[in-house]
Amino acid sequence: MHAVSRPGLTPSGSFPFGYLRVHLKALVLLGLGLAWLGALPAALADEPSDLDALELADAPLTATQVVRDWQGFTEVALGQFTAPNGRVTSNQRLSLDFQLDRSIARRWRAVLADRLDVKWPPQYGDENRINTLKEAYISWQASDEHLLDIGRVNVRNGVAMGYNPTDYFRSGAVRSVVSSDPGSLKKNRLGSVMLRGQTLWNGGSLTALVSPKMAEQASTSAFSPDYGATNNQNRWLLSVSQRLTDKITPQWLLYGEERQPVQLGMNLTTLAGDATVLFAEWSGGQSRSQLSQAGLVLEDDRFHQRAAAGVTYTASNKLSVTLEYAYNDAALHGDQWDALQRGSPLAYGRYRLWTQAAQELPTRDMLGLYANWQDAIVPHLDLSAMVRANRADNSRTHWLEARYHWSHTDLALQWQVNSGSPLSDFGAVPQQRIWQVLLRQYF
Repeated sequence: MHAVSRPGLTPSGSFPFGYLRVHLKALVLLGLGLAWLGALPAALADEPSDLDALELADAPLTATQVVRDWQGFTEVALGQFTAPNGRVTSNQRLSLDFQLDRSIARRWRAVLADRLDVKWPPQYGDENRINTLKEAYISWQASDEHLLDIGRVNVRNGVAMGYNPTDYFRSGAVRSVVSSDPGSLKKNRLGSVMLRGQTLWNGGSLTALVSPKMAEQASTSAFSPDYGATNNQNRWLLSVSQRLTDKITPQWLLYGEERQPVQLGMNLTTLAGDATVLFAEWSGGQSRSQLSQAGLVLEDDRFHQRAAAGVTYTASNKLSVTLEYAYNDAALHGDQWDALQRGSPLAYGRYRLWTQAAQELPTRDMLGLYANWQDAIVPHLDLSAMVRANRADNSRTHWLEARYHWSHTDLALQWQVNSGSPLSDFGAVPQQRIWQVLLRQYF
């Protein structure tokens, strides 16, 4: 394949980000301020009064519901976890989550999403509060087909459920883990500061973005925007999708960063019947092994690929089951994983910390089974389950949730068990058994 020259790109695939850095920071702060100021009138207007309550009581049942441009919730969690040595520790959490998507002028929007988690015992040293600024950006719709975003954006790519090789902006983005549910990890994370443009046409789209370096190291400070976690190097991404048939719309991606050559990605889904969906996700390119990226060995770049594929079946009773296989040949194969477990504890811990921050598989492949049943047994009761198995060491994690919905309130019970040998993938997790009760109140 011959290299293609693009305006503004150097032969190494980097982008001249320096002049954008100060302006991006200023625009992020501007967007944050506009978003909060824009939210105040709406919030005050939505504050209920006694007269509002009387009018609501007299209103007909067919009254239309007003769609707000902001939403949020408060969540309280109480539970316990059991360590491998049998020690039981209680844990509590209070979370505040707020999202705003507000029009501030014709063709202009301000988007803000923020989450605060207060945990006992603390998560990082003496800090029991962790704030996650998920999104804060300004969006301009130049026309019906052209959009431009600037600020902190949470870009999520991938069609698989448990492991997403093309989700290139996930590394280092999770500040506070509140659930092992893959959906929670994708939603409750930091966005990256970037400039993103999108062009839409009938059956397809093109997205281009640049994300500049803004800091060197990640921060553990409670209310830090933590640019060092998401913007510690210059990065860019191009993605294009085009509908080929009524059932097939593939997406192709090109991703570049300072520390490795350009990576190629692909996402594909197709219907295999009225109730069955097949999906595949792949990423490949020249890169170092994960052991080398974790700083444990010195290796040159060579071709590595990552993939996830599976099938989802949805029954008529709203039960959806997904079987997924994940593969990563930059990770350790069975013999290497066994040698690392029997070697230096410092090297073992360093590799595990790197894979957890990067949200990568520690070993070559993983099997996953995911199920969700809406209105299970009784209306408004949702049941979810997940089983993931590491094929290199036969360790497993099991996660279950029962969640009941009222109009503005959720009550959930979660239970998780991690099993395996002491230094296996899931057996080494400090929380061997976890249960918690969650009460979420929407406002």
